[in-house]
Parts: sequence; C-alpha cells; structure tokens
Amino acid sequence: MIIGSNGQLGSELARQLRSGKSELGDIPAAYQNAVTLCLDIDQLDITDLTRTMVRVKSFSPAVIFNCAGYTNVGDCETHATEAFRVNAIGSRNLAMAAEQVGAKLIYVSTDYVFSGERTTPYREYDMTNPLGVYGLTKLAGEEFAQQFCSRWFVVRTAWLYGYNGKNFVKTMLKLAKERSEITVVDDQFGNPTNAADLAFHLLKIALTEEYGIYHCTGNGVCSWYDFVSRIVALSGSCVKVKPCSTEQYASPVKRPAYSALEHMMLNATVGDEMRSWQDALDAYMIRIQEG
Repeated sequence: MIIGSNGQLGSELARQLRSGKSELGDIPAAYQNAVTLCLDIDQLDITDLTRTMVRVKSFSPAVIFNCAGYTNVGDCETHATEAFRVNAIGSRNLAMAAEQVGAKLIYVSTDYVFSGERTTPYREYDMTNPLGVYGLTKLAGEEFAQQFCSRWFVVRTAWLYGYNGKNFVKTMLKLAKERSEITVVDDQFGNPTNAADLAFHLLKIALTEEYGIYHCTGNGVCSWYDFVSRIVALSGSCVKVKPCSTEQYASPVKRPAYSALEHMMLNATVGDEMRSWQDALDAYMIRIQEG
C-alpha cells in the first residue's frame, strides 16, 4: 500500500513496482507479483482514524509506504494544526492500522528534524532538535510510528526532487527561463536526493526485518547555491546565479544551516547504492529534457 501515491516519491515507488526497474537497475525479484494499492488524499484521508483502519484492514497489505506529508515548510508555520494532523496523527493512524494487520510500516521523514548547528553529517542516533513546525510535526510522526507499530522503518531524506509534480529543480528551471539572475543562499548545506534512488532503497529496506531509523539521501554535500549552479549549467541557460547569505535572503522560516545526513544504517544493513548528488541530478536532467 502506497500512501501519497501522487507525490514525487509515491509515484516513483508505483512506477518501479509496475515496471520492475529503476534507474539503479532491476528492483528486487520478490516484488515481481506484488499487488499494489496506490492511495492519495482523494482515496484516503489518513487523518481519519476510523476510515484508515477500515481501508487498511480491507486490503491487508504486507507493507505500507507512508509517503504522505504536509511538506510546505512555510505553510506549516501558519497552519500548525493541519501540519500536525497530516504529519503526526496520520502517521499514528497508519501505524495503528499496520499493527492491526501485521504489516511493516515505512514512514518517510526529513533532515528538518535536526537543528543544523553542526558542520559534519548527522547520524541516525544523533540528537534531534527541530527549528520549526515542519520538523517538529515530522519528528512527532516518527515517534508515533515507533510507538504504535512493532515493525517500523523511519527513513529520513532531504532536498527531494522527482519526475511527478512540483519540486525545487523544476522551479529553478522555470526561473531560469523567466529571469536574467537567480539569487540563492550559499550558507545552507545538505544532500539533494533523486526520488528514483530513494524509492529503490525503500523497496530494498522493506523486504528486510532490519527495523530502525535510516538516512537515505544523495551522496555528497553541497549548498543550495552549488545545487542551483549545476541545475542551470546542465540546462544550458545563460541566467546568472548569484550567491547570498541566509541573513540577506529574507525568509520567515528558520531552516537548518547544515542538515547533511550520513548513511550509517544503510551501510550496516542493505547497502548504500545511492548515487552522488551530481550523478543523480545529471541523470534527472537528461530524462526530463528528453521528455
């Protein structure tokens, strides 16, 4: 069961399960005859406990991928209750339903559970300390998944972009066509992540009983300025990319200055096949330009 199936990650999971292939190679053979139920908000409101329990029990999945989320960081600050309902209560409801049918639950979380005060990548066991509502509600969702389901995986990712729907890369490409200059912060660092790579690893993880917290992002660290500079260069645009500091870039939302994640759990269990952020972005740009 894929929750949030119309999003960047959920749609990529569904695509790989349909085709049996990913950009990293064939997905595990165990999924060859898998029956997949794809649900988005129109089919199931996970904030409704009763309906969630009924729907999950009727399908009785072996695995639930919770890719749903209230992910607009700015809106979370002004709609905190709704963000909590989706990111936390929705996670609790799916965890309770998963436990009811004996399913494994994968909850997709975020680098925003960390404060970003350090200068080396965060490991899975490092202390969390979210700066804003988005990170706080996702952390609550992590905790609910662990409290209400005995077969849980929490997978934290960052700077995600995919082929379906809106994302940062597509926004930058649009701006590159509309403007002569793009200003981007150069003092916030993290790991850009291709949804195709993340989906492939979620499928690997779900086959195991290696329960726990995982970090799964593109390999390598860069700033938003580095990321945009490469996007623009690969697009062939002549737009100028101008660096600025977080202090210069007016934003009502406080974001972690350094939220890179280390893949300790991946390396200790199923293996880390995530591409470098550069290689994954290069492949993405080629594919979207080919249409």
